[in-house]
Amino acid sequence: MSSLEISSSCFNQETKLPSSPPLAEGSAFEALGKDKSEVEEKAKDIIQFTAEKLSVDEVSQLVISPLCGAISLFVGTTRNNFEGKKVISLEYEAYLPMAENEVRKICSDIRQKWPVRHIAVFHRLGLVPVSEASVIIAVSSAHRAASLEAVSYAIDALKARVPIWKKELYEESSSSWKRNKECFWATND
Repeated sequence: MSSLEISSSCFNQETKLPSSPPLAEGSAFEALGKDKSEVEEKAKDIIQFTAEKLSVDEVSQLVISPLCGAISLFVGTTRNNFEGKKVISLEYEAYLPMAENEVRKICSDIRQKWPVRHIAVFHRLGLVPVSEASVIIAVSSAHRAASLEAVSYAIDALKARVPIWKKELYEESSSSWKRNKECFWATND
């Protein structure tokens, strides 16, 4: 985001009329006179693991860009059943240093494969009740094909490479930790 520098006095000393604050280099006001194609916008990778409830609107807002005509989303939610058992919630744990590093690598892979602008990957930790989001991935790009393909790649790579464990809590009081069979640390069953 841009910031403005505000001088200690916004008044011109001689006439006591308000003066415009000086513009910070690269500020939004500086860009007003330029064509949008001239505006440089730094690409962002936003990665977050949190125990807080995830918001699709908040995550999608993070990847908006005037240079992009597409935002693609994947939202993974807790479903109420698994193999005939009634699921009441999921619980997620992660080895954060490695998980964050792997997601950074996935973002880098995406940038090498597709012309995307911003990437946001948010994953919930702790208990996630039925119908709430466990993971939200948002990608913006100039055209839809790149962001759609990037989002699909991101969720597949996340499930295969990122050290996140899921415990399913069932209505009948039993629970079961699941590992992703595609994970690089998993053995072949």
